[in-house]
Amino acid sequence: MIEFVSLIAFLLIAFSIGTNDTSNAFGICIGCRIISLRKSAILLFFLVLLGLSLQGNRVIKTVGKDLVATNAEITAIALMVSAIIILITNLRGIPVSTHQVIVGSLSGAGVAFGARLSYGTLAGIIISWILSPIVAGFIAILLFILLERATRGFSLLKVERTIRILLLCSGILISYNMGANEVATAIAPLAAIDGEFYLISVLSAAAVSLGALALSRKIAETLCRGITSIDPKTGFSAHFGAGLSVYIFTLLGMPVSTTYSLVGGISALGFFKGVKTVKTKKIREIVLNWIAAPLLAFFFGYTSSLFFLGL
Repeated sequence: MIEFVSLIAFLLIAFSIGTNDTSNAFGICIGCRIISLRKSAILLFFLVLLGLSLQGNRVIKTVGKDLVATNAEITAIALMVSAIIILITNLRGIPVSTHQVIVGSLSGAGVAFGARLSYGTLAGIIISWILSPIVAGFIAILLFILLERATRGFSLLKVERTIRILLLCSGILISYNMGANEVATAIAPLAAIDGEFYLISVLSAAAVSLGALALSRKIAETLCRGITSIDPKTGFSAHFGAGLSVYIFTLLGMPVSTTYSLVGGISALGFFKGVKTVKTKKIREIVLNWIAAPLLAFFFGYTSSLFFLGL
């Protein structure tokens, strides 16, 4: 029974990843009418499954084995707490990191159960959370400068056609990362207990696609219009900067957020182009949520576990 609870919670998280991160991958492409929401959802299914299958193991090991010595009870409580927090936050239209929530609730539940918690691994994850949007910002600025120089002398129509193709390519990279990093983080507690998950991998990719079709437009509005104005060059630079940053940390086995990497890229470019174009109030709101989410998840993971142990 408890394994069934874990599975349901995991699929809810995968659905939420679809509502949250589809806009990260294809939000600008959808807005520019490069690809439709329906086609992007279909593409997501295959790319998420591919990323999880080819490179998800490193993040799964970090979260599912190295961070906390889990058991069936810790996994069920952590995933259920995570699913509730992520769903509520997404419905409010605020970008949230599934990684932070899962790591926070998993750590809280582990502490309550007296399980081994690797503080070194936790510190490495937190440092990665801080560095990944910064790295994304630097890459985004560099790409923007190179793109500005490379497109000088070309007609506006040719530049726009080229950037449309590049935007689609960066969306494909971010979608791949969703499987290799985002979904891998969610599946990690399950993998630590039961091993192989071929069927669950397919189900998770399907849940992400369904989530994409359901609610992703609200998050896209926050990311694409809530921080700074997005033109095609800025959009591609921020997109690819975020995708490359997440891919680098995926190779290191670190669970990092595509959402916050994209926010880092967009914000960095906004400041680079002129601070007046950046809505700092929205950035402060996102940063406060970035800090509050793992702390809140730890608290509810810890208290829910204590309640369970008291039954």
